[in-house]
Amino acid sequence: MTDAVTYRSSDRVAVITMNKPDRTNRLDAEIVEGLEAAWTRFMAADEDRVAVLAGAGRAFSTGADLKAIPHDLFRGIPGIGVPVDKPVVGAVQGWCVGGGMVLTTMCDLLVAADDAMFSYPEVKIGFSGGLISTLAARIPHKIAMELLLTGDPITAARAYEVGYVNKLVAADQVVDAAMDYAKTIAAQAPLPSRMLKRFVNETIPKGPTEQAGIARAQVNAINVSEDGTEGIAAFMEKRPPDFQGR
Repeated sequence: MTDAVTYRSSDRVAVITMNKPDRTNRLDAEIVEGLEAAWTRFMAADEDRVAVLAGAGRAFSTGADLKAIPHDLFRGIPGIGVPVDKPVVGAVQGWCVGGGMVLTTMCDLLVAADDAMFSYPEVKIGFSGGLISTLAARIPHKIAMELLLTGDPITAARAYEVGYVNKLVAADQVVDAAMDYAKTIAAQAPLPSRMLKRFVNETIPKGPTEQAGIARAQVNAINVSEDGTEGIAAFMEKRPPDFQGR
């Protein structure tokens, strides 16, 4: 994992933090790689039952770095690039823009600072990856379309009003409030929590880009697997392959 994303574990909670505050956590290759590694680590850690996703500094994330757009953003999105059936709580302060909104949309619960702002301005720059289409399955359709088609931001109060945010707090209390949710969830039985999250995710419709991202992640996992390497080596060496299922 790179320093662009940090991972801290305590009390059965993993705190995953995008850590480029000087660049307002703009999403670039380093952050995408770091998030992918963090979600993989989270799912492998038996001691971590819940994750809190945060952004260091004055903003959660101001979206894709337009000077280095990460066209494989799906890799860093929980439930798309990495299968994640453990609960995730988002902690948002300042601006949450573009790909930042994709991340928060995939969180199960969301705490926001009362002065936070949410925006998906891709129509204003003529670019879109399409992952945000899942927003329409999570908040009222007309509100989702207002955000996506005008590109205009909404306040934290409006996000709370339409059910996108669970709780509004002062900016300096965002992570603490998210931790309160996470610790409460972590104290419950983990197996039904994970099962219920899986069932909910199977119930919520998925857009075409989300489905494509999930499929691509699964294909990539096979292509870089030990069996994939062994199969090619066995073919080149003209011997039977010794597959291990990993």
